[in-house]
Amino acid sequence: MDSLIEWYQTLSPETVNRVPEFYDERARFRDPFNDVRGHHAIIAIFQHMFDNSEQPRFVIDERQQHNHCYWISWHFHVTLMGKAIEIEGASRLDLAEDGRIIRHLDYWDASDLFAQLPLIGTIVCKLKHRLQAPCLVAAKNSRQQR
Repeated sequence: MDSLIEWYQTLSPETVNRVPEFYDERARFRDPFNDVRGHHAIIAIFQHMFDNSEQPRFVIDERQQHNHCYWISWHFHVTLMGKAIEIEGASRLDLAEDGRIIRHLDYWDASDLFAQLPLIGTIVCKLKHRLQAPCLVAAKNSRQQR
């Protein structure tokens, strides 16, 4: 698992092709925007990330293991449309018998990304505020006034 964590944290366009070292050929990868299977599709997702953003990088905060299942929490740092963005998330990594990932499920709130983007961010923030429970809005306003 240490080599996988190091690979994630140093992922670059040059190392994307190492996916077969870490992922089973039948592996499923799912995040809020993608749900794919296989090495080529997973490589395409990472390559797309590098092609459409600046300086993407993962910082792994914690990891936990239970049998063949790992959970990692992370922060993703990236620049999109000239704006530095940080997303917090977690991944569930289920391992095949050979120790490679057979299922990778990413959990993060896509609205956190949208809220930080120009134009759409204002709309997303207003929508999140409108959908928030009234007691949470009052508590948040109280904290901001201190």
